[in-house]
Amino acid sequence: MNKMQIAHISDIDIKGSRTFTLGDTEVALFRLSDGSVHAVENRCPHKGGRLSEGMVCGTTVHCPLHDWKIELRSGRVQEPDEGCVNTFPTEIDESSGSIYITLPTLAAR
Repeated sequence: MNKMQIAHISDIDIKGSRTFTLGDTEVALFRLSDGSVHAVENRCPHKGGRLSEGMVCGTTVHCPLHDWKIELRSGRVQEPDEGCVNTFPTEIDESSGSIYITLPTLAAR
């Protein structure tokens, strides 16, 4: 596992998102109203909608294409729909405001 700095907390508005590319995977970074930050693959499992363009409500993001709801902490799609997106552990350095993401070793190449 590799931990890398990817953003600063001030880069993301509350209920906002930012994206970055990791190899062939686009990752969406979301900041929730409670201040927590979550990283998920930026692709809805239904039709590939860009989750970073969706609306955040509580701890879910609504896919902008067909309103599928994805739980940002687990990556699971809300019933009655089914599916899951990849999630990546994040942490915020409280003293500097830096946001770190932990990636599988192979993905970080």
